[in-house]
Amino acid sequence: MATKNLPPRTGQQYSISYGDYEAVITELGSTMRKITYKGKNVIVPLGPDDPITCCQGQLLIPFPNRIKDGKYTFEGKTYELPIDEHDRNNAIHGYGYRSFWNLETLTESSVTQTWRVPNMNGYPFDLLVSCTHELDENGMHVTVSAYNNGDINAPWAMAIHPWLDNGFNGYGDEIDGANAQCHLTVPGDTHVTVDENLIPTGTESVDGTKYDLRQGPLLVNQPFDDAWTDLHHDADGTVTATFTRPDGLTVKVGGDETITSFQVCTGTGFPAFMHPAGTAVEPQTAYANTFNTGIDLVSIKPGETFTSKLFINASL
Repeated sequence: MATKNLPPRTGQQYSISYGDYEAVITELGSTMRKITYKGKNVIVPLGPDDPITCCQGQLLIPFPNRIKDGKYTFEGKTYELPIDEHDRNNAIHGYGYRSFWNLETLTESSVTQTWRVPNMNGYPFDLLVSCTHELDENGMHVTVSAYNNGDINAPWAMAIHPWLDNGFNGYGDEIDGANAQCHLTVPGDTHVTVDENLIPTGTESVDGTKYDLRQGPLLVNQPFDDAWTDLHHDADGTVTATFTRPDGLTVKVGGDETITSFQVCTGTGFPAFMHPAGTAVEPQTAYANTFNTGIDLVSIKPGETFTSKLFINASL
């Protein structure tokens, strides 16, 4: 068979830049494959043909995290999603990251892509999703809008899944030691408790627990694969988590008033080949199992659009 001139496995690569920032967004999943600031990795980078083992840089839609047993009831009708976390019998992280997105506009500093949700038995809602990644002097801005093109209400939640680079480029278990040298601030008063399958069972105050990250402690109390809610938003509606590395790079990630929780994952105990060299800090409009609990779930009416604005920036 003759060799074909094929694009990378993650599709077309859209390189954008502004000032000290550079980024690459991929056709597959509208994924942030790389963000650098003054030459330093802000998120754990991926090659254009690399497998994305832990949703690095991906957009999680129409739901983030897990749906218990892949089943949910919305407005009186029960739906069943494919199980893709088999060891825990969950549906996980939605479907936008698995698809190639259409390019709408590309400039030196921004790229806009769109994806129409396919007609799935488990999620038959007709949404057209637009995602713009834009760099300016304040870093990366991600604007995600979901328009309901159908004739029934659609359940919706979203998150971004950046793995913040710890600056050590470690491998396997040594990553935990590198993460432990980093500080993380999550401005949340409440920790979400979970069962053995990481499905929420309730909430608890972070007071006096290892989950109190409000003052930016070192990440010495790993593992974390947890959600925080009851967030402290600023006067302008934004909320920010802050990751500080020992080399002096400070990374901030967050979003607007639609962000109700953060998920943090250190990857502790992951197989070495799939353990990114950093910590995932994920701003979310809702945490796990929202299609069942209804907690922070958004219902988009026909003809309406729901928009979230998120950001990642860095400083030295």
